[in-house]
Amino acid sequence: MRRLLVVLAVAALSGCATVNKMESGDQNIGERMTLHLEGAWNHVAIPGQGPAQTWTMEGLPVDVLLIYSGLKDGQALHAVTSSSQKSFNFRATMQPDEIVALFEGMLTRDGSEFKLVKLEPAVFGGVKGFRFEYAVTRKTDNVVLLGIGYSAVSKGELFALVYQAPRLTFFSRHKHRVEQIARSARVKA
Repeated sequence: MRRLLVVLAVAALSGCATVNKMESGDQNIGERMTLHLEGAWNHVAIPGQGPAQTWTMEGLPVDVLLIYSGLKDGQALHAVTSSSQKSFNFRATMQPDEIVALFEGMLTRDGSEFKLVKLEPAVFGGVKGFRFEYAVTRKTDNVVLLGIGYSAVSKGELFALVYQAPRLTFFSRHKHRVEQIARSARVKA
């Protein structure tokens, strides 16, 4: 009986998320952004996950690439789960340091610690934007995650890639892939 309950629980939970393979080549993300992939990624869709597409190479507990394509003025970076939890909403007039602070707030809602390592101008999607590097110490297990992000605002909408993975082994394994994706990004006017 216990085995049957476990099998049913796993089957029920597996219906909550879908995983699609994102093949090599050009991928349209939203209405205005195109990315070119050199190697497949896994796109994980979870009901109520928020406005970003969630991709992974190793699996969500290990690494995550968040892709924002055309986040509108006033829209939250994350799924809004309860009215008591602070919401981190994008404003079209935000400067790069303010946008990074939004990502910091979103990534530390669970009490994790964030440290900005670098913030510099960069072209993203063919638009003047910025690149940032950061470290997060996860509250649940004290694992140090390293992250990189690329972002730009075009016609009042936010476009961004944010990747993070454990410092040991995983971050360096896929960092070059994320940088290649960022270089390939094109935002349509």
